[in-house]
Amino acid sequence: MASQPGLTVRWSLRDAPVDTLDRLKAYVRDTSHERFSGMDGLAYKTWRAHEGAWFEGVYVFVDDAARAAFQESFAATADTAPGSQIIGSGPELIEECEVVAIAEGAAGFKPTPSFA
Repeated sequence: MASQPGLTVRWSLRDAPVDTLDRLKAYVRDTSHERFSGMDGLAYKTWRAHEGAWFEGVYVFVDDAARAAFQESFAATADTAPGSQIIGSGPELIEECEVVAIAEGAAGFKPTPSFA
């Protein structure tokens, strides 16, 4: 059974300043969303957060080669990536995964740089 290669990159927000999540949301809205929209080899990316706990990017790639290339490139600069600079530390997790299935609900899927 086929699946798609994924990657999770997670930063801790436990010791980050109080306004860090707001700054991350602004960065995603103003810069990061555009960077990943239309990226070759990327099927989709989501940005997830839990206030005071963590912030993460979840990526789904078209094939293993695209995932491996992105992971290698990102890992080489992870500690100086924009998210790391905003948070004040590098990611605590860079983990490849397997995306088993994706469902689109009746409400549909609408790419958006912000839900604010």
